[in-house]
Amino acid sequence: MSTLAERIKNQDQRALAKAITMVDNDHPEKLSLLSEIATQKKHAHFIGLTGSPGAGKSSLVDRMITHIRSMDKTVAVIAVDPTSPFSGGALLGDRFRMHKHFADPGVFIRSMATRGSLGGLSRSTKDAIRVCDAYGFDYILIETVGVGQSELDIMKVADTTALVLTPNSGDVLQIFKAGIMEIADVFVINKADLPGVQKLKMQLKEFLHISDQKDWKPPMVETITTENKGIADVFRACENHRDFLNQTDAGKKKRKQQLTFEVYELIREELWKDVERFISRDPSKEIALQTENDPYQLAKQWLLEWREKGGGE
Repeated sequence: MSTLAERIKNQDQRALAKAITMVDNDHPEKLSLLSEIATQKKHAHFIGLTGSPGAGKSSLVDRMITHIRSMDKTVAVIAVDPTSPFSGGALLGDRFRMHKHFADPGVFIRSMATRGSLGGLSRSTKDAIRVCDAYGFDYILIETVGVGQSELDIMKVADTTALVLTPNSGDVLQIFKAGIMEIADVFVINKADLPGVQKLKMQLKEFLHISDQKDWKPPMVETITTENKGIADVFRACENHRDFLNQTDAGKKKRKQQLTFEVYELIREELWKDVERFISRDPSKEIALQTENDPYQLAKQWLLEWREKGGGE
């Protein structure tokens, strides 16, 4: 693991790809690797892009890559695609949409599956972001799956979250219900050449008035990605938000919350694996599942047994 971590530090892209594959496949040495590279993090700017399907997130990411490279900065893209509940597979389509950047050594693009995560990001996706940071990219763009009402995980990872909306799509009503509006640091009104832009801006202003956000007021940026319009404005808004985080107590508070989320989630995941191993290795529990109809009693009983045996192996 030390050798692989050193290769990542020296910006070996093959090592980077190998490390992400390890965390994606839940390799037994995954935690050792991640602990090793944790000291190597370079503090890239993590920019999350979320929103409903069809809002144009992938096109926006593609344009932002071009803009970042025009400044001679490096960028990694972690694009998340939904996992099929039937086959377990995922169509990793963003690789096709961003194909023109694959020959650029300053760009790294990795599509990943949600693996059933309801928050829009799987655990392995979050680990992959950490690996990219240790590699030394200047910017890391995270495009969420686009499920509409369950993408709150992005706030636990990204420094800046851009919520991509389109006019007359009904997006605002959906995200009002989900609470996604509250995680937005930048509102991107994409496809701004369509009618309904002013109505959408009025709805957003009403939300901002109701929410009464005292620290940071999310700006509204209009874009037309098909014409490459507004991309620099989106990037500038994200940069302004990073400056805000770096210069205020609110930024320190957010980073502390993110670290707390991360620690709790890692503990929760390891505990779940331990309990699952404890249950799966006992044939009598398989029989109990076939004869017992009370899941609450089984859960209570098995958890008690696990605790009595010292919390598993």
